[in-house]
Amino acid sequence: MGKKASRRRMRDDVQERSKVRALFPSNGAWSPLENGQRPPQPQQQERSYTRNVKPCSDNQRRLLESIDKRNLVVAVGPAGTGKTFLAIAKAVEALEEGKTSRIILSRPAVEAGESLGFLPGALEDKLAPYLRPLYDALSARLGGKRLKTLLAENIIEIAPVAYMRGRTLNNAFIVIDEAQNCTYGQLKMLLTRLGWHSTMVMTGDPDQTDLLPGISGLGQVADRLSTLDDIAVVRLEDRDIVRHPLVAAMLTVL
Repeated sequence: MGKKASRRRMRDDVQERSKVRALFPSNGAWSPLENGQRPPQPQQQERSYTRNVKPCSDNQRRLLESIDKRNLVVAVGPAGTGKTFLAIAKAVEALEEGKTSRIILSRPAVEAGESLGFLPGALEDKLAPYLRPLYDALSARLGGKRLKTLLAENIIEIAPVAYMRGRTLNNAFIVIDEAQNCTYGQLKMLLTRLGWHSTMVMTGDPDQTDLLPGISGLGQVADRLSTLDDIAVVRLEDRDIVRHPLVAAMLTVL
């Protein structure tokens, strides 16, 4: 009787959940600064991504065009300007169109002003907190199931900067994220990993480095590479921020 009653309760719960409707209709625009408007609906995690990413500003358009035309692009600018998302979107687009055979994402394992202490588990488990933003961007473009499949097949590789030395990255789309937390020597090492038939996009915000003052090499690298015609250095600004409008306002005073 206990098992029958349990199964009956499960069926009743499923029927009740199927009757639940959304609190707000899905149509209509919404702005976080418009009082009285309905909040946006939570996005489905397993939805297929939008194939064509549209820029929201002229500088974002320059970034997308530069990635299409150049094998090495450096994108610097404040938080929320879409640097990482646009780079990963173009990487996924190149993979889907057969322009590249793999995606390699690298990010320095640097904590934002506080120590996480000892992290249990295998190497992948220890690195997961640092690489979480890359997983989030990839999941938004591919969906969780597809991302797990590509990671298992090693078509998408996520690696810390410390493990990139000595490699030659051929036939790959490489994204170096949070480059402001790399030293000049680390960035030089990463840039020289570029191999044949590959594209590299380096992103970062020189004003939000978690290193000691004067240690970050992103600003110096961007200035030096801007003198080369075959390399695009795209500088995004506060007006390119696509997060909450208050982010742009805060960055003008902080």
